[in-house]
Amino acid sequence: MSDAVQKFIKNMEFEKVLTLADEVSYQPGQIVSKTLAQNKALSLTLFAFDKDEEISTHKSEGDAMVLVLDGTGQITIDGTNYTLKAGESIIMPAGKPHAVYALEKFKMFLVVVFPFNR
Repeated sequence: MSDAVQKFIKNMEFEKVLTLADEVSYQPGQIVSKTLAQNKALSLTLFAFDKDEEISTHKSEGDAMVLVLDGTGQITIDGTNYTLKAGESIIMPAGKPHAVYALEKFKMFLVVVFPFNR
């Protein structure tokens, strides 16, 4: 058995002060994602959206919290639009249809917490 300690968060440097917004880069005409952790209970993902890019309406089995790191995005939850800018967050409840649209270039940190019995 290896002496290495198991790491549960990936794609990030450990024991270093980081700025989350700097950990994912904008690409023209694209949505860039960087998964930090994913398992049956939790998903942590950074996203960078170019202007006018979107994730179309869908549902999730878990509650999803968005924290906007840069720029301005529109989150639609069950037909209601919310405009969020850097430093703001919103929770998209499990089972409700939701979508994400980049009003301008924007970056977000997405945390999804799944039910224990899924």
